[in-house]
Amino acid sequence: MIFAVALEPRPPHSTGVARRAVDVFAFRDYRLFLRAYYDEGRAQGSSAVSLRAFGKRAGLRSPNYLKLVMDGTRNLTAALAPRFAEAAGLRGEAAAYFCDLVAFNQSKSASERARAYERLGRFTKHRKVHKLDDAQAAYHTHWYLPAIRELVAHKSFRDDAKWIAKTLLPKITTREAQRALDTLLELGLLARDGGGKLVQRDALVETPDGPLGHHVVSYHRAMMQRAAAALDDVPREQREIASLTLCVSEAQLADLKRQLEQLRDQLLHSYAAGADACRLVQLNLQMFPLSAKED
Repeated sequence: MIFAVALEPRPPHSTGVARRAVDVFAFRDYRLFLRAYYDEGRAQGSSAVSLRAFGKRAGLRSPNYLKLVMDGTRNLTAALAPRFAEAAGLRGEAAAYFCDLVAFNQSKSASERARAYERLGRFTKHRKVHKLDDAQAAYHTHWYLPAIRELVAHKSFRDDAKWIAKTLLPKITTREAQRALDTLLELGLLARDGGGKLVQRDALVETPDGPLGHHVVSYHRAMMQRAAAALDDVPREQREIASLTLCVSEAQLADLKRQLEQLRDQLLHSYAAGADACRLVQLNLQMFPLSAKED
């Protein structure tokens, strides 16, 4: 999903520390906030947001450090984050949010990132700006939400939570099915046509990388768990689960990844739901190293 970044109205020209014209709570990337803060101050003609002035307020030795951070060539330490927040005119909850945002963006694992994002969600202003975040988290965490979205293309689909709950494998509760429908409608992945019939808004949905990448990781974990369960729950003639272990060069590894991506795109378009669609299937493509990269 793509979310717009809301900017507050531009304040009148000032000569001291630049007035904060951008709302830090509207950002999921602290570098983008710093860039917006810097650009807005420059547009106002304020000397308070020059690289040198900002560096002085943050107690930095290098006047170019802000640019290095904005460009992504330097990270912020836990000690530097509050100094940057103060230099950008952030106080109170805004400064605390900025520091948590730094931790979120610089997390080294999906689980650490998820915990950091949970802290961001505790800020009321963040929840007001990013109203769909909880719905998006649910879409990627619960395997049956994308399944129900595809189930709408079933030739015998019934707009009935009880029917949906019984049709899925494994079965879910009627309450879960209804909540899933509500979430899909909220996200705009499903809609009702002129006659009130449920339809998919778009035939294909992709999940690009970005600040909410940990949601996508949750989705992959959920589907891997479903694949493991299918070994016991699904008859062999109705599933295809196999694996290959290969020893390849670095060039071949990159080529293998490209071929898998191409195959995924080909299958996605070749097997789009038609008028006779009657079964839901999940296809997982996974390739990962079993040995470390040579120095």
